[in-house]
Amino acid sequence: MARFRCPTCRGRPLRLQQPFTGLPRCGRCGDLLEPKPRHGRAWGLAGGVAVLVLGGAALSGLLEPMGSLPEQAPEITTRLLERFDPAPDPRQRPMALIEGGLLENLKEADRQWIPTAEPLAGGGIRFLYRRRAGEPELSVDELQDLIDSPPDHGEKRSAIVELLSVLEAAGVQVQLTEPRKTGAAGEWDHAARTLRIKPAVVDKGTVDFAQVLNHEAIHVAQSCAAGGLRSVPRTLGLSQEVPPELKLHLDDPLYAGASDWEKALEREAYANQRLLELGTTLVRSHCRVRATG
Repeated sequence: MARFRCPTCRGRPLRLQQPFTGLPRCGRCGDLLEPKPRHGRAWGLAGGVAVLVLGGAALSGLLEPMGSLPEQAPEITTRLLERFDPAPDPRQRPMALIEGGLLENLKEADRQWIPTAEPLAGGGIRFLYRRRAGEPELSVDELQDLIDSPPDHGEKRSAIVELLSVLEAAGVQVQLTEPRKTGAAGEWDHAARTLRIKPAVVDKGTVDFAQVLNHEAIHVAQSCAAGGLRSVPRTLGLSQEVPPELKLHLDDPLYAGASDWEKALEREAYANQRLLELGTTLVRSHCRVRATG
């Protein structure tokens, strides 16, 4: 029986996961495995190809030693791997979220951000409203305007639809599920070509969902720029000037053990996540997007 080693976890994996493609994966981290050489003998041509395809897979270890950069597989390796990838699970198609009523759920969740006016027993009115971090306090006139004419967020929902469509054309899977990183609102798992968003983000409404989706799409583009969806992400050279209220996220325990490299990836995503057209543009520019329509 062939023995394998995981290039990320090292040593023999705890268990093997072998999808129907026949490419074995580590049961712990999901990375493609590489065969262990036997008795130091040289591999033949077929063995050499196996090492190239399996051992050169994109590495999923996001937390590298401080200040180090992950070794990136050659682009030709990534292209070979993606050729033999299984088709995305139809249940995890990005546009399946739209078909499942995502936009209606976001519109309903947006109601919580509309101020309410509450009459006081002794006369006068008390306004109750929620505001996001970094937003200024509103005047009485501004609150009344929001009550009379609530924001529609139609453009943001259109941006969400367009971005999900482009992600689908790029071969990305999207899941509304708890990210594997504890405390994360979303995550990009390049080894699995899967973007995960916490279901509670939908409950926060259109604005929050659009920014989280855009944030993770920037990470998708970072992988594509490094060679393909399964590639270890690299920065794109975008602004890393993070708004003060978002810098607090980088101080979260979630990033306590992060390397300089990972923090740079996150700064780039946080600095640009509010530019809702950017994620779509970056994915189209850096990923191999198939023609639709």
